[in-house]
Amino acid sequence: MIIRIVRMTFQPEKTAAFLDIFRNSKDKIRAFDGCHHVELLQDVDQPNVYSTYSHWESVEHLNTYRDSELFGQVWPATKKLFAEKPQAWSLQKVTV
Repeated sequence: MIIRIVRMTFQPEKTAAFLDIFRNSKDKIRAFDGCHHVELLQDVDQPNVYSTYSHWESVEHLNTYRDSELFGQVWPATKKLFAEKPQAWSLQKVTV
């Protein structure tokens, strides 16, 4: 299981446009093969900073999504709204 976190800082006046993009694509992303969970988080101190938090079956499933037509529509539209370069992490749970 892969946990993917993407932190995005938007131009403040563009956050509503991002929320529309997310609202219209979240169910399609959740239905994508290998996706087990997707949620949107907002920074408590910076209201124009959002993070997506998702669970993927594997890196291969995540990469298949990133190569998909859906991602090809969602990501370019989202990138146009950024105020800063996004940050992304792919993580896995560690049991000790």
